[in-house]
Order: sequence, then C-alpha cells, then structure tokens
Amino acid sequence: MRAVSVEEAVAMIPSGASVMVGGFMGVGTPERLLDEIVRQKKAGLTLICNDAATPGKGVGKLFDAALVSRLTATHIGLNPKAQQQMLANQIAVDLVPQGTFVERIRAGGCGLGGVLTPTGVGTLVAEGKRQIEVDGKPFLLETALRAQFALVHAFLADYLGNLAYALTSRNFNPVMAMAADTVIVTAENIVPVGVIAPDHVVTPAPLVDYLITNG
Repeated sequence: MRAVSVEEAVAMIPSGASVMVGGFMGVGTPERLLDEIVRQKKAGLTLICNDAATPGKGVGKLFDAALVSRLTATHIGLNPKAQQQMLANQIAVDLVPQGTFVERIRAGGCGLGGVLTPTGVGTLVAEGKRQIEVDGKPFLLETALRAQFALVHAFLADYLGNLAYALTSRNFNPVMAMAADTVIVTAENIVPVGVIAPDHVVTPAPLVDYLITNG
C-alpha cells in the first residue's frame, strides 16, 4: 500500500476505465475521489455501483458532469439526470437485481466464473443468459463482475492499509475491494497499526493499493 494525494490517485485512472464505487445512495461513498474525477474530467467511464445516487451527491456527480458511458447498477430511480441520459441513449444501463449484483462482484473477487441464481428466471433478466438446471430447478448463470479500479470508503484505515467500516457505510465497499485490479481508499480516520483490532479488520491491507492522505 502507498499513501498518495487524491490528485495523484485520480491521475492514474484513464478516461474509459471501468470503475467500481462503494456506497448506497451516497452513504459510504468516497466523495473526495469523485470530486477529483469530475475536476480532472475523466470521461467515458464504465461505472459499477449499487445506484446512481442523486444529483450532486455520490456518483450522481459523475452523471452531472456526463462522465459515464456505461452503468451497471441495481436502480437509478432517484437520479433524474441518469434517467435522462439513459433515455437519450447517452449511457448504456445494465440493471441487475441487488442480490445478484453483489454476488457477481463477490464471485469476481473470489476468482469464480459466476454464480447460479433463480432470480430472474422466466423474466426479461434471463434474456441472452445461459439457464442451467440443478436438481430439477432452473437457474441463471450470472457472470462475475470485476473492474480496473475500485474506489472504496472506510471509517478507519491504519498505516498499513487495513480497513474497518462504520455501520451501513460498509455496504458494497468490502466486496468491491476484492474485485478490482487497483483499489484506492479514502478513510475518515487514519490511525496507527494496532488501533484496529485484528478481528475488526474487514478489508486486509494486501487488498489495498493506494490510501488517500488526510489533511
């Protein structure tokens, strides 16, 4: 793990990159990284996140700046700008049931090819997907999700890069930290090694590539 400024971290993300962003409606989202992505105008992004947040908050800022070309998410219902861009064919949107979404990311982080789920069998979700029968029951094969970058927000990070999360801001951050080639982290508090008890570490340091300095 290396400590870097937010400017240095975002400079490593090219336009057109695939990026996972933690958070649920802006809770547990690395706002400083998103602000810098907007400032540096990183365009054409393939965005993988739970939702489109709302205008001006969380990943909503990326839609405000028209920096997204493709979105994989579970819903976009509270962001009218994302809806408008989808309807105008300015972004491609892949809507995924929420449980399937997180399991596909977990599969990507664990080196699996995908997961079998009954969710979506017999619906529009099943179009173009392999259906596999197990013990007489139909399942869809949902392929693993990975990204070039994961932008993660933690409550605590220590000097090695071990992470702990606070309450619901934990949400998608831990699984995304496993499913990307490069993991960039912001933390509300950066503390000495040992402050986070070993059994309270959720994301271990070897998964973290860059930690954004505070101050």
